[in-house]
Amino acid sequence: MQARSLGSTGPTVSTLGLGAMGMSGAYGATDRGESIATVHAALDAGVTLIDTGDFYGMGDNELLLAEALRGRDRDTYTLSVKFGMLRGPGGGFGGCDARPEAVKNVLAYSLTRLGTDHVDIYRPARLDPSVPIEETVGAIKEMVDAGHVRHIGLSEVDAATVRRAQAVHPIADLQIEYSLISRAVEADILPALRELGIGLTAYGVLSRGLISGHWSPGRTTGPGDMRGFSPRFSAGNVEHNLTLVEALRRVAEAKRCSVAQLAIAWVAAQGDDIVPLAGARTRERLTEALPATELTLTADDLAAIEHAVPPGAARGDRYPSALMSGLGAGN
Repeated sequence: MQARSLGSTGPTVSTLGLGAMGMSGAYGATDRGESIATVHAALDAGVTLIDTGDFYGMGDNELLLAEALRGRDRDTYTLSVKFGMLRGPGGGFGGCDARPEAVKNVLAYSLTRLGTDHVDIYRPARLDPSVPIEETVGAIKEMVDAGHVRHIGLSEVDAATVRRAQAVHPIADLQIEYSLISRAVEADILPALRELGIGLTAYGVLSRGLISGHWSPGRTTGPGDMRGFSPRFSAGNVEHNLTLVEALRRVAEAKRCSVAQLAIAWVAAQGDDIVPLAGARTRERLTEALPATELTLTADDLAAIEHAVPPGAARGDRYPSALMSGLGAGN
């Protein structure tokens, strides 16, 4: 496993990270034992970046990771934690709280659940419209100074917000959705990150399984699966989007790799300052994702991929309309 630096001030991590959200119910029923085994397999394969959020499973994901990471050398992995999303007993979302006093409170809970004395990268999950980003980053900076946080990150904010945050404290990376069918980041955000020396951690590189090559027309979602509310998976949109996947499959077959591997490799090929996150929740899916780190895409390969899935070709927003307004970039 090769390594990449998250910006000019961030940590050096594996070229592929592990996103743990799906291990705590975001996509329906999960197997705790399999989730823990997947974390172990990722670490053993050289994956060092693990991404979670304190609201994933209302704290369950952090507890799961604490169990999976128990006994591992703390210096051999990088924990990226998002905070601030408010949730109710039924699992619904109720905005974001990024007040300075909230920052310190929820960090204390995360450290306890994770069983560690520090978080490597700490970031607000969304912009709190009622709190200036300078105040939120200032509060995290205090936690950096106190040794509880190593680096500050951001998530789903626009270029102007990145610049304001960077003026308070160096930002390691911005975490934002980036895939073959989610490319809004390319217009303004990615150029700003590169100007400032800030890395990009890309989530949703397989668009929640839609462009993994494993989704099929007519497939239904079970209880607790957020894809049941996703516009890109809705009737009328999903059929169109799967035609893009089939075009991508032909490129993958010519390259002798899977669709998922090709989609992950495409994101990684967009720059050495980008680290894709694989949201694998089983060892099978992790095993499929790992070879993407060794897949070299030529100029002809990239052109073929662009022809198969042109920018803006997907139908449907990446989130339901109620959640789109809080994002730093569109589709």
